[in-house]
Amino acid sequence: MKFRLNGIELDLTTTPDLFSPNAPDKGTLAMLTAAQITPADKVLDLGCGCGIAGVYAAKITGAQSVTMTDVLPIAAETAGQNAIKNGVPEITVLCGNAYENVRDADFTLILSNPPYHTDFSVAKSFIEGGYRHLAIGGRMVMVTKRLDWYKNKLTSVFGGVKVTETDGYYVFISEKRPRRSNPEKPKNTLSKKLAKKHRRN
Repeated sequence: MKFRLNGIELDLTTTPDLFSPNAPDKGTLAMLTAAQITPADKVLDLGCGCGIAGVYAAKITGAQSVTMTDVLPIAAETAGQNAIKNGVPEITVLCGNAYENVRDADFTLILSNPPYHTDFSVAKSFIEGGYRHLAIGGRMVMVTKRLDWYKNKLTSVFGGVKVTETDGYYVFISEKRPRRSNPEKPKNTLSKKLAKKHRRN
């Protein structure tokens, strides 16, 4: 599978067991374009499949700044092979369920094209775990064909989400912001004075 995106050429091997084996998924390409990856990013390709997103990111950030992970051993193996094939062999490749074997919690960018044709349990773990594995200011970028649930879930976890649509795919971008501490409630001086007066009486 050969393709070019934003001037970057990739040549990927894949298998019929993995998602979109014949051509790059349009949703994934839309996600990568919207993500605006920079050389300073530290990237996690979550549910990497054959490694399209991770290998592409490594061409921009350098392989040492990219981790790819997938629950399927065949996916992790294929992604690792594609990293070598495309000249970025130093990518970290893991096999595990969601963040099971992901130790770092300072990613600046998490990319994911989750299995949205199943129930939402996988997506829920991806989003909730994503918040915990991002640095402050880091972004989670997801792509699906479903809008409402993802928009609501990302908003509830991150406090907000930006949504764009391309060819029927929705790309969601949420940023991890510092948690606000609860502001101290203003003291009701008048109520306290009245309470003291009542006690005296």
